[in-house]
Amino acid sequence: MNDSSILQHITQLVHEEHRLRDLGATTPADEERLRHVGEQLDQCWDLLRQRRAKREFGEDPDTAHTRDAGTVKRYEG
Repeated sequence: MNDSSILQHITQLVHEEHRLRDLGATTPADEERLRHVGEQLDQCWDLLRQRRAKREFGEDPDTAHTRDAGTVKRYEG
């Protein structure tokens, strides 16, 4: 996955998140999907940051990997 495809996926997830929020995410399934979309967004942003950092320090950005949602969730911004 390259930076462009990661950013494209982020855009799709943001659109879905907005759609769910605009609808009110009233069902348990909607709420679960909204939570899952949020986790995926966190993971995508983390992956993109990893790739950029590796590139900045002369490493191969393709060695970056998606970390599990629990790991990413514990990061403080």
